[in-house]
Amino acid sequence: MAHEHHHHHGHEHGHEHEHEHHGLHLHHHHAHAIDNLSTIYIVAVALNLAFVIVEAVAGFVGNSLGLLSDAGHNLSDVFSLILAMIALKLASSHATKRFTYGRRKASVLISLLNAIILLVAVGAIMVESIQKFFNPSEVNGNLIIWTAAVGIVINGLTAWALSRQQQHDINTRGAFLHMLADTLVSVGVVVSGIVIKYTGWTVVDPIIGLAIAVVILVSTWELLSESLRMSTDAVPEGFDVDDITKQIESQEGVLGVHHVHIWPISTTETALTCHIVIAEPSRLEEVTDRVKHLLESLGIGHSTLELETEGSHCHDHDCC
Repeated sequence: MAHEHHHHHGHEHGHEHEHEHHGLHLHHHHAHAIDNLSTIYIVAVALNLAFVIVEAVAGFVGNSLGLLSDAGHNLSDVFSLILAMIALKLASSHATKRFTYGRRKASVLISLLNAIILLVAVGAIMVESIQKFFNPSEVNGNLIIWTAAVGIVINGLTAWALSRQQQHDINTRGAFLHMLADTLVSVGVVVSGIVIKYTGWTVVDPIIGLAIAVVILVSTWELLSESLRMSTDAVPEGFDVDDITKQIESQEGVLGVHHVHIWPISTTETALTCHIVIAEPSRLEEVTDRVKHLLESLGIGHSTLELETEGSHCHDHDCC
């Protein structure tokens, strides 16, 4: 076994060198995507923050709950955009002696925090809307229509910019959901403004407030459950342990696979460790190489493989 382990380390080292060239091109592409995303975030934060201020002032002046709850929700969005931006930086943080994976896992906690902020916003809108039912107030229809129309444009543009990047990770998807929910909120507010202007039916304001809260709640649920799963090291969405085990077992020279663990390192990266039983010790490097390449093609960039020959480690019964 001593010889075998020595062999394995040699392989790991060679593997990294060979990847440096292969990785440079990939890394450059990834860095480019991150730069794009950072720019989108910065512009989005500035635009949305300016809009929150305009909308809050208009809401106070025009006495509209629709506008005020929208402004509050937009403010939670600005937070979510800033958090997603921080998560983006953390997801590529370097390893230290204390944080051997860097601070990448923090990106998962941020997505959890984001979902919680959304839920708080939903709660606030619901409470306000219910109060409005019992004491409706005068609402200025024109002001609502124009302010919310600006919201549709700003939120719509941000959502569109993020939608092209949202497959990168759960935080960008969270920010995208915030923006999409916002666009819907603004559409709802415009509709309520038009209805109030022509019918004077002010109860439509809290009704739309509640409808919006429900829409946001539904879109947040997914985000909340996924980030909760990831923070407890569950297998990330889109990976199937049985399927991956079968694919490793089907590789030439592999007799069996056990102790498979798959978990998220960050919202964008996934790691795997497993034990592989091989027929011939002489083919150790070749098998390791093939399995590593297979895993990379499946989207698992960090894999640690322990290779053993038949009969060497068969103390546990789930092995052979």
